[in-house]
Amino acid sequence: METPQTLSPDQMRALLPERPASGHKGTFGHLFVLAGSRGFTGAAKLTAMAAARSGAGLVTVGVPRPLADVIAAGLLEPMSLPLPATEMESFAYAALEPALAFAADKQAVAMGPGLSPHPGTQRFAIEFTRRCPVPLLIDADGLNALVSDLGALDAAPAPRILTPHPGEMARLTGCSTQEIQDAREETAREFAASHRCVVVLKGHGTVIADPSGETRINPTGNSGMATGGAGDVLSGLIGGLLAQGMAAFPAALLGAYLHGLAGDLAAQRKTERALIARDLIKSLPKAWRALEEGGLPHANGR
Repeated sequence: METPQTLSPDQMRALLPERPASGHKGTFGHLFVLAGSRGFTGAAKLTAMAAARSGAGLVTVGVPRPLADVIAAGLLEPMSLPLPATEMESFAYAALEPALAFAADKQAVAMGPGLSPHPGTQRFAIEFTRRCPVPLLIDADGLNALVSDLGALDAAPAPRILTPHPGEMARLTGCSTQEIQDAREETAREFAASHRCVVVLKGHGTVIADPSGETRINPTGNSGMATGGAGDVLSGLIGGLLAQGMAAFPAALLGAYLHGLAGDLAAQRKTERALIARDLIKSLPKAWRALEEGGLPHANGR
């Protein structure tokens, strides 16, 4: 098997979405985020704010109705959409039809951060995966829901991007986490081909694979990004790129690279040891500028 290519700054610069001077909010797309539950409101906020820094024109966060005010209070630019909730204040299955209706005229959806393992919520996530008519990024508890019904992924009518960490990938494949780590590239490639999706297998040397067998390795990022919420930032960033009209594989490549680059730039200021997820969002403008203008740091921020 051919060794996967490592992403380069020049390749990523060539993928940057156009920013026409005459553009307006609609030009740059509307991302719908489905995230959050009781105890995990931060996941919704981090995903939404990362999406807002992605270049997307509009971001709306669908949230369980009892938590709508709490989540909206932490957001300025993103909008919110209250949806039916379970007794545990997570998405109820009754949220499915209104969520699908709202998604229908949006450019992309990101679902999963902080979603919760509640059975009704998991059923919601499975059916939303099966029926969502636009490109959909799935993370966290959205991935855990699919463990019981990968057929929902196979039946999807539009592109899907999965962003598992090794533990989530182990659950999806029935392997151990160590087996995933021992064969990261092969696992991502085979899953992407089998289920017609793009896989972003997170970790040191994030692996990005598409259904055709193309596989790439991301060189950016550092150990400081091994912190709660960093994956939510990645979900918002890739989702926002999808909303701008990028195809699934290029959006995953550029999102993973920029996410790691933001982490490297943040580590230069904060140290790897002290990084938190919000530091990545704060560093995204500098990461965009560095990629646009070529002022990139050395690998891993050193």
